[in-house]
Amino acid sequence: MAQINPSILSADFARLAEEAKAVEGADWLHVDVMDNHFVPNLTLGVPIVESLSRATKTPLDCHLMIEDPDRWAPRYVEAGAGSVTFHAEAAAAPVRLAREIRAKGARASMALKPATPIEPYEDLLPELDMLLIMTVEPGFGGQAFLDIMLPKIRRTRELISKHGLELWLQVDGGVSESTIERCAEAGADVFVAGSAVYGAADPAEAVRALRAKADGATASAAWACGH
Repeated sequence: MAQINPSILSADFARLAEEAKAVEGADWLHVDVMDNHFVPNLTLGVPIVESLSRATKTPLDCHLMIEDPDRWAPRYVEAGAGSVTFHAEAAAAPVRLAREIRAKGARASMALKPATPIEPYEDLLPELDMLLIMTVEPGFGGQAFLDIMLPKIRRTRELISKHGLELWLQVDGGVSESTIERCAEAGADVFVAGSAVYGAADPAEAVRALRAKADGATASAAWACGH
């Protein structure tokens, strides 16, 4: 079954606990951490993650769009994150960092910006629990989905299958009811949705609708037929 991770970047920051509760039918709550250095935006940090982890039963999926994740990522595990994603472009020692995240009890994930190819990281995939392919340039919510990322999603799914890995493939950026089926058909199974969830009149129903569309597309996708 497809996993839907609403992004609180599109939520009301003055009501984060309530916004988290509004999507408790979701699989994970996606938390975008930005430092105004790796990306040109500043959002939230460790104290907010600590507070959120106490305010919701939904596990936290922290996406670190920050410099020096080798130093900071373990702190987000300690703050309560169940999954921590660092960027390949920012990590000095990605294998060591992934192992440290796992050793602290969270799922380890690595993200790739749109211009970063997957192929140089093929040998690292067994060290990860999830690979995130950005389908917009990281930094801001509400951007249009980049269709040119679909071949990259397909190639990543092929590498996962080639190595027989139980690796989740997440997409983030412009995911909506009009784009999620294409992502699922290409090979994604975890979907971050911000505006499509929190911009809806009923966020919980938006989560259910997105999951249904993704599951429908996955059922007929070539990559899933062998599962």
